[in-house]
Amino acid sequence: MIREATEKDKQIFDKVARHPLQSWQWGEFRKKTGVEVLRLIEARNVFQITWHRIPKTRLFIGYCPKSVIPDSEAMKGIEKVAIERGAITVKFEPNEKNTKENIEKIGKLKKIFELTPGKPLFTKYTFQLDISKSEEEILKNMHQKTRYNLRLAEKKGVKIVEDNSESAFEEYWKLTEETTKRQKFFAHSKSYHKKMWQTMIVDGGGHLLKAVYEGKTLTAWVLFELNSVLYYPYGASSNENREVMANNLMMWEAIKLGKKHGCKMFDMWGSMGPEPDMTDPWFGFHKFKQGYGGELTEFVGTYDLVVNKTYYDIYTVVEKLRWSFLKLVAKIRK
Repeated sequence: MIREATEKDKQIFDKVARHPLQSWQWGEFRKKTGVEVLRLIEARNVFQITWHRIPKTRLFIGYCPKSVIPDSEAMKGIEKVAIERGAITVKFEPNEKNTKENIEKIGKLKKIFELTPGKPLFTKYTFQLDISKSEEEILKNMHQKTRYNLRLAEKKGVKIVEDNSESAFEEYWKLTEETTKRQKFFAHSKSYHKKMWQTMIVDGGGHLLKAVYEGKTLTAWVLFELNSVLYYPYGASSNENREVMANNLMMWEAIKLGKKHGCKMFDMWGSMGPEPDMTDPWFGFHKFKQGYGGELTEFVGTYDLVVNKTYYDIYTVVEKLRWSFLKLVAKIRK
């Protein structure tokens, strides 16, 4: 039986959550950003759903990232809540691998519910590195160039330190602004990141790491931990002193930190697929992660539970037009 979780369920909720985006603290963070959060619990499964209002309407989109694949009873409960909430759809992106068994589970749900492939909000792929192995074995499995670069950073005197202070956050934000301008991608606001830092790191046990070289912070990373898995959701770097390979040493020190804290796996929070486009702006980032020898993992993908088909169809058309317009603007600006 699925029911709404209460404060007394907090510890149980986190023990069975599949991903930091399903953790209690992440829900608290999203509340601080003004988003409504619903937590549902069913036996040993949890579903944290955020509700996002469609501008200038009373309609909502539900989003349930990185949960399990719901069974039919859980899906009925979620659909019921969505109807009551005035949602036109609930988007699911399960933290489940793309296996035959999981595809069959989704197939069974499609026979009962109006479930359709949706526009992804979270990447379908990631690199997952087994860090239960010895440091020597992990180093051995790295790409030769990656191993060389992290050793070079050590020789150059780059130091990796954990600093969860507000001043460190300000350095992280400054580097985030620099990185987004250089890479030409979208980033959430400073307010969003500060609330995330406060809730997930200061109050939630995450980590803010800095790579320091000759008194300058060259790189800053945010790391989360949940149920023996280390995650790397955010990182930013300076364009200065790139020759000292601070990012390579940062990843290695993050791995060692995870091992120290008893983590068995390092999830690098996203990658391109098995045949990445070398001209894609994200290819360099993909290749960087690949160098550490992790397994390229594919998830089952994105599925929308259609609650109100009429509004959902209209919304889908409008969203396609909006994204086409934004791509056109981006081309003109180039």
